[in-house]
Amino acid sequence: MTGVAARPLALSGPLPVVDIDLAVPGAFRRPGGGAWTRPSGRALGLVRLHGRPLGMAEASGGGPEELWEALAASARREFPPDENPRRAPELGEAPAISVIVATRNRARMLRDCLDSLLAVEYPRFEVIVVDNAPADTSTEELVRREYGGSPQGHGPAVRYLREPVPGLARAHNRGLTAARGDISAFTDDDTLVDPLWLTALAAPFLADPGTGCVTGLIVPAELDTEAQVALERHGAFAKGYAPRTWSLRAPPADPLFPFTAGRFGSGANMAFRTDLLHDLGGFDPATGVGTPAHGGDDLLSFFRVLAHGRSLAYEPAAIVWHRHRRTPEALDAQAYGYGAGFGAYLAGALVHEPRMLPALLRRLPGGVRYVIARNRERAGPSAGPTRLARLELRGLLYGPYGYLLSRRIERRLRRRTGNGRRHGDLVDPGLRGRGEAR
Repeated sequence: MTGVAARPLALSGPLPVVDIDLAVPGAFRRPGGGAWTRPSGRALGLVRLHGRPLGMAEASGGGPEELWEALAASARREFPPDENPRRAPELGEAPAISVIVATRNRARMLRDCLDSLLAVEYPRFEVIVVDNAPADTSTEELVRREYGGSPQGHGPAVRYLREPVPGLARAHNRGLTAARGDISAFTDDDTLVDPLWLTALAAPFLADPGTGCVTGLIVPAELDTEAQVALERHGAFAKGYAPRTWSLRAPPADPLFPFTAGRFGSGANMAFRTDLLHDLGGFDPATGVGTPAHGGDDLLSFFRVLAHGRSLAYEPAAIVWHRHRRTPEALDAQAYGYGAGFGAYLAGALVHEPRMLPALLRRLPGGVRYVIARNRERAGPSAGPTRLARLELRGLLYGPYGYLLSRRIERRLRRRTGNGRRHGDLVDPGLRGRGEAR
């Protein structure tokens, strides 16, 4: 089974989300390696075989047994598994991993995320929580009270750091200065991670020393509201179920490569060699949620990994479950932010890698056609552009301006702080491993 391509789900409406494995008949788990459950009626299931994801299937049944059989039958029709499937990867010498979780004023969600992280089946990892411009001390109190590490030394301690200046890239850079692992992995506070998440992320790094970044599959943790369903229909974070590798040495047929960084993965599920991130200067603080750029920090980093001669791998067995925005207003802001982040990423790519400008200009006409075609595909053959597609396009047009505005703010901030580097600025390689918990 090589996996199926990414495609938006044609969902019938809000419904429960479950996790099943064709090798374990009749068994359901809640998302993120949660408790066993016994759903009935209708559900959307992530369907696996021996741990590897095959795709998402929706089905209806009476009781739990009928529902499981209906989901399994739907999966076999949509993406029939091979007789000799790839199993979950097994590691030899497991590299140490630092997991960095940026958060802001969402202590309740963060608790669920951290609980799932501490249930991960991986021998060598630490967790670093970066509190980004918090409004109160609730996150710090939560981490210190409930996740300060086991007195017997079992399991990873959770370290708490604070980054006072808003911006996701700044928060990630703050965590990066404290990272002790050979690999730095990133997820968000509104996610639940699969128990084998780190095992799957580490495997491509071990398989190829030239791999600089690995991304993974992001699926919905819940579809309780119409807004959450709308985002999933729009395409959400879908990147498909087939492992892939990209590099400039062996470019794909995609005429926009390597500028279609959104196809490589998303910031809620990404990992880098820590040394490489330091060599790149960390994440650009003029990008990311919390800045006028609204995003683009992850895409810019993917692009720079490729531009510096490294490979980028997508491994769908590295699974993160994402809690989509629950209200229409939040969903609209998210769609606009996606577009703005992509526009900011393109501007940042030219600032950091100006030698790539001729390649971008050659690909620009194809890029316009690609955006139009993608929006038509998402809307359906008989529909006009959806509201979310229009918001994304508006954000795309704003993105370069937002990035330049954010850079001006960064320059003013540096002047006020005496032009010295701060933890949230681009990372000084000499700071590696010196970050102290506060």
